[in-house]
Amino acid sequence: MQSTVPPVAELVAPPAWRTVDVVSDIHLQAGDRRTADAFLRYLQDTPADALFLLGDVFEVWIGDDAATPGSFEADCAAALCTASARVALFFQPGNRDFLLGADFLARSGMAPLADPTVLALHGRRWLLTHGDALCLGDIDYQRFRADVRSPAWQQAFLARPLAERRAIARGLRSESEARKASGADYADADPLAADAWLAAAGADTLIHGHTHQPADHRMAGGQTRHVLPDWDLSADPPRAGLLRIEHGVVRRLAP
Repeated sequence: MQSTVPPVAELVAPPAWRTVDVVSDIHLQAGDRRTADAFLRYLQDTPADALFLLGDVFEVWIGDDAATPGSFEADCAAALCTASARVALFFQPGNRDFLLGADFLARSGMAPLADPTVLALHGRRWLLTHGDALCLGDIDYQRFRADVRSPAWQQAFLARPLAERRAIARGLRSESEARKASGADYADADPLAADAWLAAAGADTLIHGHTHQPADHRMAGGQTRHVLPDWDLSADPPRAGLLRIEHGVVRRLAP
């Protein structure tokens, strides 16, 4: 499948930023308290000046109206809002939480981040993306993505009753779990598409999640591709991690 290069947004970091964290694929959900508690502890403890959340922060998002008082989603909004008082928070939609909207962003203190965005930081240009749009080998998913990212589809879905949306989400999660159980691999980012995105952004480093295949790749043109880990503290062994950028140097850390 061929891919066109999407418009690339740009964010220039304030000079005061010394430490920036980048995470993705946390998959927060009420049924996994270990992962949620680990992420909330990280929010309280991180020394970062800014935190970039590159999608799939939540396991599923069916609309901002699901964050009712006392709900898991509302508790997450409160924790994020508290963290936003000392850390600049940015949210980029993933393939599971692309319906997260302006209301929840306002409640949580997160600023929206276009996908992709180039971050000008420490004299370098870092291209940030969730990563799913680069996985061109997953043709079925790319067709599904094109459908659900359309305004018409989203408007029709959000118009459904909340209970119906919850039922649809449960079905999609069951399909996802069945795919994991089958041992099916996630498609990786297409190297030619990644090259084209970096060239359009004038960047030499790409950071993304989505694939659940954390690694640091040296690309054919000399650029670097950092793949973020997913979070699952209930797994054996537990999984979690982030990238921290300090003075232009990238480190992989556990939360």
